[in-house]
Amino acid sequence: MTTIDPQATSADATTADAATAGADASPLTSDALPTALVDAVVIGGGAAGLSGALMLARSRRSVVVIDSGAPRNAPAEGIHALLGNEGTPPAEYLARGRAEVRQYGGLIVAGEVASARAAEPSADGDLRFTLTLADGRTLTARRLLIATGTRDELPEIPGLAAHWGTSLVHCPFCHGWEVRDQAIGVIATRAMSFHQVLMFRALSEDVIVFVAEGLEVDEETRERFAALGVTVVETGIEEVVADAEGGLAGVRLVGGELVPRTVLTTATVMLPRLDGLEDLGLRLEEMPAGMGAKIATGNAGATEVPGVWVAGNAADPAAQVGAAAAGGALAGAHLHGMLVMADAEAAVAAHRVRAAA
Repeated sequence: MTTIDPQATSADATTADAATAGADASPLTSDALPTALVDAVVIGGGAAGLSGALMLARSRRSVVVIDSGAPRNAPAEGIHALLGNEGTPPAEYLARGRAEVRQYGGLIVAGEVASARAAEPSADGDLRFTLTLADGRTLTARRLLIATGTRDELPEIPGLAAHWGTSLVHCPFCHGWEVRDQAIGVIATRAMSFHQVLMFRALSEDVIVFVAEGLEVDEETRERFAALGVTVVETGIEEVVADAEGGLAGVRLVGGELVPRTVLTTATVMLPRLDGLEDLGLRLEEMPAGMGAKIATGNAGATEVPGVWVAGNAADPAAQVGAAAAGGALAGAHLHGMLVMADAEAAVAAHRVRAAA
């Protein structure tokens, strides 16, 4: 499989912010990393992380967002199906989010987490986490919100990954309108891909499905495709061919035939981005139908690790921007509620000591 990381498909964080967003977006600038204990650190500066940070900052919590500047949707031209933000360039949307978090005292720190681990609790038993950034700086927090997103693994087909986020799409809701009525090719790698064919057939009458070696197409599926005018190709793919401008020319089959296509889609294997977070001991759950894995979460994104919440694509790889932002807000609210209880218990304990003196 070819792993697609936004860092490999876009410019560096600062350039991507400025160039993709236009005049309304600001580059990813960094606040100073605080040396004092903070209430919460949010790892990940996408929609989920910023939404959680906004909820915490508005609740008067000291919150720091660690932002690597590599959102999953960096190659996309615009956000879709998010009410009030239709077509907004991702970098512009995130720039506005960072400004809103800062408006309430939250900090945005550019960097990558090299390690995060539970530390010794405070004297009153409150949780502590120590984070070390890639440049050696350290930070201590009472709670963590993980919003690092997911990585997409593509089939190992020469030339395929170069079109990710442009003429290679994966979500009919994110990109469907933009590719309507075009010549669409679906690279089917697993049985679930056949449903993906139907989703894109609703957008265009010109759909071809390229079936991976070893994947069986049952008679019911063949009949359904025939009724819808979907062409089934079971010859192996040799490469994906670009045109002179770098766009998509088509798919070259084993044997040399070039099948012209303007859009390709395929189901990715989605895996949470956990670089530097291994020591937290977060449990992964396998997703059905070979879709990949996600971090196991419970109510409001709480994990089995006390004091750690997860939001966004790391917990729900299929979540679009709106759902990711909603998950971040919910996790941030829940995290704040747990801190409220911890603060109240500490106040009661101190009160008892004073009363007994």
